[in-house]
Amino acid sequence: MKQAYFITGTDTNVGKTWATLALMSHFKQQGLCVVGMKPVASGCEKIEGSWKNSDALAIQKNGSKFIDYSLINPYAYELPISPHLAGKDNPANLETIFTNFQALQNLADVVIIEGAGGWYAPLNVHESIADLAQKLNIPIILVVAIKLGCINHALLTFEAIEKSKLNCAGWLAVCNDADFDCVDLTIDSLITRLTAPLLGIFPFEKNWNVTAPKIDNFRKI
Repeated sequence: MKQAYFITGTDTNVGKTWATLALMSHFKQQGLCVVGMKPVASGCEKIEGSWKNSDALAIQKNGSKFIDYSLINPYAYELPISPHLAGKDNPANLETIFTNFQALQNLADVVIIEGAGGWYAPLNVHESIADLAQKLNIPIILVVAIKLGCINHALLTFEAIEKSKLNCAGWLAVCNDADFDCVDLTIDSLITRLTAPLLGIFPFEKNWNVTAPKIDNFRKI
């Protein structure tokens, strides 16, 4: 049976790519054919004549099979700013993204899709990440960076996901603040307040390894 998950976060730079790669590894270990997708990416560099994003390249590299970059990341923007600003001359089109997603589904057992920014991050003049998620209509996995203020951010994002009528399959805790000394209590507070299950915890690492992200106590989904 085909599976697909959409990775969103409480903000930008919270660990969505780590979560995407960890999930890809998780399903590959089950013997499934897995590919990833990052439909929209800001902050790209010119490689062999075309704009490419380091996160999207990591997703491409970690797939079970080689997938053409343009299928994984159809909208690659140079400037590291909100997609609706970075892509003003080539705005993201949800129909194009959905077509690419369907093509990827035909190539693999599992497709993991990484969003951009937070849930309401604008993709173009009129649409946001939330609109993209609703177009894809697949289960959501919420990534929460464990830091001061994250409880509020997580609850607001989870509430927004519920309002969209989409299923939140669970959430992942990413410990990316070395100076935050209330990690366990914060995670416990989120467990009691979020009805979706905690799927796993990324422990803090000074030097993250993009090819092998570590995750503790990952729950099977």
